[in-house]
Amino acid sequence: MNIGGFQKTSLLDYPDRISAIVWTSGCNFRCPFCYNKSLALGTAELFPQDEILSFLSKRKTLLDGVVISGGEPFLQDDLVDFVKKIRDLRLLVKIDTNGSFPERLAELLEQQLVDYVAMDVKAPQKKYQQLTGTKLDVNKIDASIELLKTKAPAYEFKTTVIPGLLTKGDIIDIAQWLNGAETYFLQQFKIKAPLVSSALETTIPYSREYLLETLEEIKPFFKHCALRGV
Repeated sequence: MNIGGFQKTSLLDYPDRISAIVWTSGCNFRCPFCYNKSLALGTAELFPQDEILSFLSKRKTLLDGVVISGGEPFLQDDLVDFVKKIRDLRLLVKIDTNGSFPERLAELLEQQLVDYVAMDVKAPQKKYQQLTGTKLDVNKIDASIELLKTKAPAYEFKTTVIPGLLTKGDIIDIAQWLNGAETYFLQQFKIKAPLVSSALETTIPYSREYLLETLEEIKPFFKHCALRGV
């Protein structure tokens, strides 16, 4: 595992749980609004895996689970082995993913190795390549969406709303795509330099009122729908 970041305790990243966070280094997307630039590019200084597992073993009675984020965790060839080691500590596992590896996601779900999955849905299908900065098969994103809706024990979808890149109409298109999903979050765009694209570092985020108006229009598509970061 190429681990490019580690946080010993979080009360926010795993819903209703106390967790530690492991950030993997490297991503197959180049989303211009990403603020984990060193993780996305795979240039982050790496943490020894054994030291992290040792820490988790010592703190396992104080933690509920571990969040594995990125970068993109499913780029890691030994992700399944790492997850199994966490599960051996009787800790819950949450994975944050961009959804571009449905086969690997299915493997974790089939083996019942993941308890919660958070998937970033970057854009409506027609804008996916623009928002991710790469060529990709959107059918893979669709396959991951269906896997979570039908196989995941708990999950959420989320979209960061970036002025100039996504409009209210785009968010409605995403909501229609995800129709019937359990949980969906709209996330406020926040500037945490350096972003993958420095051109966005002067972008003014949408107002809270605009996001609330958008939220009201998409609520009928989901069982639970809310704003984050506002």
